[in-house]
Amino acid sequence: MSTRRRWLLPTVLTAALALAGVLCQPVAAAAAESNGGTRVMPLGDSITEGTQIPGGYRIGLWQRLASAGYRVDFVGTQFNGPANLGDHDHQGHPGWRIDQIDANVAGWLRATTPRTVLLHLGTNDILQNYNVSGAPARLSTLIDRITATVGSADVFVATIIPLANSGQETAARTYNAALSTIVRGKGSRVHLVDMHAALTTADLIDGIHPTAAGYDKMAATWYAALRSVPGTIGDPNSGGSSGALAGTASGRCLDVPGSTTTNGTQPIIWDCSGAANQQWAHDGQTLRSLGKCLDSPTGATTGAKAQLWDCSGADNQQWSHTSGGPVRNVRSGLCLEAGGTTNGSTVTLRTCTGSAAQNWTRR
Repeated sequence: MSTRRRWLLPTVLTAALALAGVLCQPVAAAAAESNGGTRVMPLGDSITEGTQIPGGYRIGLWQRLASAGYRVDFVGTQFNGPANLGDHDHQGHPGWRIDQIDANVAGWLRATTPRTVLLHLGTNDILQNYNVSGAPARLSTLIDRITATVGSADVFVATIIPLANSGQETAARTYNAALSTIVRGKGSRVHLVDMHAALTTADLIDGIHPTAAGYDKMAATWYAALRSVPGTIGDPNSGGSSGALAGTASGRCLDVPGSTTTNGTQPIIWDCSGAANQQWAHDGQTLRSLGKCLDSPTGATTGAKAQLWDCSGADNQQWSHTSGGPVRNVRSGLCLEAGGTTNGSTVTLRTCTGSAAQNWTRR
């Protein structure tokens, strides 16, 4: 069905766009999360919000950042996504065009003061056939407004991802080609990210929005772009430290048995060796070894095992610790405890008592 015929059938159009997640939605109240890290605003439409896969690319991006030790604070007035997305804040608005984002963006930026902005926008201008030839100029105006409002921010401008409809895909390619010229003229703090090249139409779940795998390709592309520009996501383990954790009662070190990084691996204590599987990086929140995070299982009660898991930044992977004292989990409130003093004794989570078995010294 041609675009012109769609507009002649408003009832069908409304249903179709609602299914695709591209209709404008009212701004929802946000429950802001902050970890004090480098502030990054994911800005755009339903692809930023994560229509079809709540959280979208933000899930994989957050996990990559957390696993590598970057402390990043996603910011925005919107809030959604699953538990394995450690920070749910964003500025993605399903159905919104460039002009609609531009009309609101200054207020959002002043409220959240991001260090870095991730911009993927323009898809709805094409889907709604809204003065498509003028879309690049509208995006140029939006970029100028962003840089004028938060002059110290870096802005990463993505080409929009492919569209399954051949006519709309042709329009998307024309739009994307114009972005390269626009970005080159915006100065050293505006960067082009070729997101269109990262996906194919096989990565789309409905011809518009990515599958889970497609969103993860977006995450990988954003992550590579961010790491290529120093300072935009801070530094890994900034302000943190790395070393062994020795139990006061045993004198032995917290150890990843056999250097196994399978999710669910339970740490033990072992003679301190200085090996990599006894090195724990602490950034004030997470404890990481071998690229995995120390994790308190969901719903943990006293006696639950401590475990390694993919880093998510969620509060069940956040720990407070002062050398010589207990290692306490933020979500469960339980403390890390060695079940004995001999090599191979397993480490569990217990009600905090301050006993020697719960005290750990950084070496």
